[in-house]
Amino acid sequence: MTATTTPVCTSASTAVYPSFSSYVRARGPVLQRTARSLTSNPCDAEDLLQTALTKTYLAWERIEDHRALDGYVRRALVNTRTSQWRKRKVEEFPCDELPEPYAAPSADPAEQQVLRDAMWRAVLRLPVRQRAMVVLRYYEDLTEVQTAELLGVSVGTVKSAVSRALGKLREDPELACAA
Repeated sequence: MTATTTPVCTSASTAVYPSFSSYVRARGPVLQRTARSLTSNPCDAEDLLQTALTKTYLAWERIEDHRALDGYVRRALVNTRTSQWRKRKVEEFPCDELPEPYAAPSADPAEQQVLRDAMWRAVLRLPVRQRAMVVLRYYEDLTEVQTAELLGVSVGTVKSAVSRALGKLREDPELACAA
């Protein structure tokens, strides 16, 4: 048994209403722009237009004035978008008190600078190789692989050297006093 693939919309090329197909081909880009202006992203706009065109196709025989099709489709777009908007799930609930998070007082800038200075002095006391790896990993935000490639060492060497350097920084007496 051979599996064959068929297009999703098999009746698109053999539409019952050839005038509908020609209308969609002629006005599709304009209607797509209208749908895009009603939604937040292009994928939603395509879905919205598809739904509106489906509604238009189902009502094709009832539409008397085909010169007013753009208005009909635009109204279908707006109505469909409004229905989607009304159906969306709202995650907000009214309450008596505002659930504002407690804002901790910000740290004194002078204290922050003292801590930064102490950190740099502690980093400068590290052996050259460990210092280079800590700076590349945490100040330059490189990955372990990038750091290893840049320094010409293995990833394991970077991991172990950074681990030892962080241990030394945790035990640094100046950092313990500054924190």
